[in-house]
Amino acid sequence: MTYSTCIVFKVYANRASTLTETEEVMNIPQQKNQEVMDEGKVYIGKYLLIGITYLDSNGEAKKHIQLHGKISRITKEGIFFNRADGKGEFALPNDLQSLEPAPSGAEYRLKSTGEVVRDVDYISNYVVSAQ
Repeated sequence: MTYSTCIVFKVYANRASTLTETEEVMNIPQQKNQEVMDEGKVYIGKYLLIGITYLDSNGEAKKHIQLHGKISRITKEGIFFNRADGKGEFALPNDLQSLEPAPSGAEYRLKSTGEVVRDVDYISNYVVSAQ
């Protein structure tokens, strides 16, 4: 199954945003670009943990990935972080509201590897649905 063209729903608070995904880089209609870049400066160097669930065309979960690392930059194209597994940079939509503060002192065990991630500053979750 390929997810080169799909719909992603990011749900937070009482609203959802829809975006399309190509490979690992996701783009949505951008927030006010300068506003995002100015506000985003406080996130640089913060530790981020994300979860992405991939659904098939029937809405059933087929794959779940968890990634983490330090936020390296925020641009009009997205929120970028360096993956802790050394596999490069990963991009998220430049929607700063999708970054939720992580509880202080919380530990997260990754389902895929069993790795324990500590000292997380922000968390974010996405659902990718095949069209």
